[in-house]
Amino acid sequence: MDGTPVGEERLVLDPAASPRIEVTVHNGTDVVRHVKSVRLSGAVLALTFFSYDTTVPFEVPGRQSVTRAFALDVSQLGGQATGLLPTTLEVLDANRDVIGSARAVGDVRGSMWSVYGLFGLAMAVLTVLAWTGVLLALARRRLPAGRWGRAARFLPAGVGSGLVAVIALSVLRVVVPSPGVGVGLVLGTAGVVFALGCLTRHPDADDLPPEPAGGSPDLPPADPEATQRIPRPLPGRVA
Repeated sequence: MDGTPVGEERLVLDPAASPRIEVTVHNGTDVVRHVKSVRLSGAVLALTFFSYDTTVPFEVPGRQSVTRAFALDVSQLGGQATGLLPTTLEVLDANRDVIGSARAVGDVRGSMWSVYGLFGLAMAVLTVLAWTGVLLALARRRLPAGRWGRAARFLPAGVGSGLVAVIALSVLRVVVPSPGVGVGLVLGTAGVVFALGCLTRHPDADDLPPEPAGGSPDLPPADPEATQRIPRPLPGRVA
């Protein structure tokens, strides 16, 4: 059974109004399907920030399509999310099993102080703390001596920067944080910052003595006169 309510169009969700949703359900089987409710939810990076269930009972005969329209009460949405969010509309039966779904772009007209907005602000604060810690350690030469260890210290700041970018672009209604876009942006930012960590200098690089051009600084130069050749007796002979 396929649900095709809004496709990939933008669905405006204003808490001050009750948006009208129209859902068309096609039954591709020969059995009558009983629809009990419709669920509208929005999620970013596998985290669900709002979900609404509306009871809309109707039947869909076999090999037929049925269209139903209903008003959705989203008065509490202002405190849950804001900006562009990937939105899913699901059709549920009496057992609350999903029998059809469709995706859309939800344009949520909520508050910056919603759960989604506060989540973004919290990630921004944690990212600033991560950058502050790693840059102070770099300035004080307290990063690990190994190149990979230094890169690992930069990684949390890179992941946080990617998450903040995803949420900021979503709240500002610039980019829809679909799973591919969100994961790609986080991994890309983390990879760039990880590479920068690899390129940082050894914390004690300025304190190491310069290596002489003629050889290793740990070994003294060889003295030819101090070298002696000790003959070894041949087998069967007495020296």
